Amino acid sequence: MTQAPARTGAARRQHDREIVLLAVPAFGALVAEPLFVMADSAIVGHLGTAQLAGLGIASALLMTAVSVFVFLAYATTAAVARRVGAGDLASAIRQGMDGIWLALLLGAAVITVVLPTAPALVELFGASDTAAPYAITYLRISAFGIPAMLVVLAATGVLRGLQDTKTPLYVAIGGFVANGVLNVALVYGAGLGIAGSAWGTVIAQWGMAAVYLTVVVRGARRHGASLRPDSAGIRASAQAGVPLLVRTLSLRAILMIATAVAARLGDSDIAAHQIILSLWSLLAFALDAIAIAGQAIIGRYLGAGDAQGAREVCRRMVQWGIAAGVVLGALVILARPVFLPLFTSDATVKEAALPALVIVALCQPICGIVFVLDGVLMGAGDGPYLAWAMLLTLAVFAPVALLIPSLGGGLTALWATMTLMMGVRMLTLWFRTRSGRWIVTGAAR
Repeated sequence: MTQAPARTGAARRQHDREIVLLAVPAFGALVAEPLFVMADSAIVGHLGTAQLAGLGIASALLMTAVSVFVFLAYATTAAVARRVGAGDLASAIRQGMDGIWLALLLGAAVITVVLPTAPALVELFGASDTAAPYAITYLRISAFGIPAMLVVLAATGVLRGLQDTKTPLYVAIGGFVANGVLNVALVYGAGLGIAGSAWGTVIAQWGMAAVYLTVVVRGARRHGASLRPDSAGIRASAQAGVPLLVRTLSLRAILMIATAVAARLGDSDIAAHQIILSLWSLLAFALDAIAIAGQAIIGRYLGAGDAQGAREVCRRMVQWGIAAGVVLGALVILARPVFLPLFTSDATVKEAALPALVIVALCQPICGIVFVLDGVLMGAGDGPYLAWAMLLTLAVFAPVALLIPSLGGGLTALWATMTLMMGVRMLTLWFRTRSGRWIVTGAAR
């Protein structure tokens, strides 16, 4: 069993080094999808407000389709890290391969659902007659990239569990550059408009998936892990992910409700909401980089039987989360005059977005605590509690948000309600980590 480090400055510096070495590269991988959306928003936004509004609705649906399966990364990270801590690398990678096969199956299923139901899904979001055609076009084309992104999630989880966040960083940089080049070439060079933006992103996503598969397959062969699909292993991966699926569905329901409310406020408000949501997602992933480090480190400590080490690194990560939230909030305030013109030249959209951006900035320290503690509990495999906590948060958020249009509230009121949601999450996660019930040691929870 690994000995727990003493509570000294040296131990704190050790935790800091581990967090930095994993979190800094993890940030690059985490922001891949929101950076794709931000790049698409910047390029499509200059085509017109209706196109940007359509992109906003389609992006919310696509991110939901992908993000509901984020357990492919999170559950895999925790499971692989525990086995790494226990010294069983072959079993760790085999666990990851089961997740990758599950990702391919789920991706194929999502495509069969999204393609025929795209018009109904866009209508459900209350898209205007001018924005709806663009939303449907973008949604149908981008659906073909969903299996690739699910493979990326699962393979990323394998590498994180193996304490490797540098490879995902390199893949993310390559994918982002390719996405930007392809989008500009297809949207403006080929004159494909919003369809070109969708095709550019799909091509970049499949390129990323191919690189990840190459890396994981090489690792499996090196450690003697089987590459064949195992029905029992795939079922076990799916069952382990059910609580996290419930948790993520609840979170995505919150974001979909927010987008639906914004759509009913008008094209300018939904366009402004899309810009703010893109930034909010980027900030969330930046904070989640610390949580990703926590998943890998805590999973390893618990797998090695070191409960004290897990407690100490949890405490240190919360401090990092608060500090990072303060810094990010200050940057949002300072960058507001420069940020908005990148996405729109419409004065009405800018006017709607400015006060909501202030609320986003003030919320960042709370977000820092939430994302870190979320990662800690995921790393510990405490999925059932996370599911119940997020259901409670949804129950608080939904009625308040849905009342905003009828009460005459605008986009600022909507983002104030989003801050309320984050406050509820912070309280539920804080109480759980204080209880210590999440600490279960061993190679499997």
